[in-house]
Amino acid sequence: MGDRIILHSDFNNFYASVECLFNPILRGKPVAVAGDVQERHGIVLAKNDLAKQHGVSTGDPLWLARQKCPEIVFTPPHFDRYLRCAKTARDIYAQYTDQVESYGLDECWMDVTGSTRLFGGGRQIADEIRGRIKSELGITASIGVSFNKVFAKLGSDMKKPDATTVIDREHFKQVVWPLPASDLLFVGRATAARLARLGVHTIGQLAQTSQNTLKSILGKNGLMLWSFANGHDTSPVSRQGGRLLIKSVGNGTTAPRDLISDQDIRITLYILCESVAERLRENHFVAGTLQLGIRDSSLFSCVRQAPLPYRTASAQELFQTAYGLCRRHHRAGVPIRSLHVRACNLSIQDSVQLSLLPEQVAREKRDRLEEAVDGIRRRYGHFTVQRAVMLADPQLAKLDPRKDHAAHPEPFRKQ
Repeated sequence: MGDRIILHSDFNNFYASVECLFNPILRGKPVAVAGDVQERHGIVLAKNDLAKQHGVSTGDPLWLARQKCPEIVFTPPHFDRYLRCAKTARDIYAQYTDQVESYGLDECWMDVTGSTRLFGGGRQIADEIRGRIKSELGITASIGVSFNKVFAKLGSDMKKPDATTVIDREHFKQVVWPLPASDLLFVGRATAARLARLGVHTIGQLAQTSQNTLKSILGKNGLMLWSFANGHDTSPVSRQGGRLLIKSVGNGTTAPRDLISDQDIRITLYILCESVAERLRENHFVAGTLQLGIRDSSLFSCVRQAPLPYRTASAQELFQTAYGLCRRHHRAGVPIRSLHVRACNLSIQDSVQLSLLPEQVAREKRDRLEEAVDGIRRRYGHFTVQRAVMLADPQLAKLDPRKDHAAHPEPFRKQ
């Protein structure tokens, strides 16, 4: 049996490219997609190549980006546009294979092994897909072609923009091994620094390092990286339409001003917990654990979690647990800058067992009430129905959590 043919498609400067597509005035200028300074989200979220050439980096505060590139143009993000483009691209991929696995909004793996008799070899399919993305979406993508997912992703990073890179089994050592170890999937800054202390600076050096040495330094991840560097990745590309394995559902925000009073904290936590609970119900999930992230005005951060009193998708139960964690673990008197709520330990709730216990009956009535509010908000807008506490501070209460949902899928690597 021959090698698999795996493609990895990665849009070039995705957010910035989409903004330039919808606003032609931006074309030919250094552009950065940025948050709202007034809402204290004033950092660079994405940038185009012209901005990169001036040293602008993702995460730069806007004042620093303008200092690096005085001509830079900032534009706000439009996530609805990005989602539409990503969906259209996946529809294109699906015409070549049903094995399509998303890796973030702008990247996808495709296994086209079974499609070559219809569409030609891996390079031919990749070139055809790139051409269609350019003509049908108006943006560009780079595609890597290889015999496994890790090298396919590496290939899509090697030549940008709008290029196809093939890494086959016969020549992968000449192509891959001279590259920096940090280019390999799952080698972040901390891992790269630990490898550098071992004298491991390239993927080839990583591949030739003793497995026992890597395991002693990096644990089981060291063995995984050794396997990747040697081309042994066999992880499959999931089939399109299969249920995404979601580990958690979360939402967080940096407040437009520091949260000082108890009421400030309650308002923000209610907004976040309602958004998380609504997404849980949409996907028929119940959660067993709640995780709370706190970042205060001194930029000190902590993450704490606690079991929920019972498996639930109730915003009220999520709030009570989150608020309790905040009261116990937040340093009194220190203003809070940002909060993050995440529901974990998820399971599917297909049916509800009836109960005559008064407390359970009350919970079921509250759950039905929250579901009714979901329906009203979907039809008439999020701000149609609000909790009374929101009236105390319209500035804090104006956050629309529907725009900030985050679902965290299982990574493709084996645990």
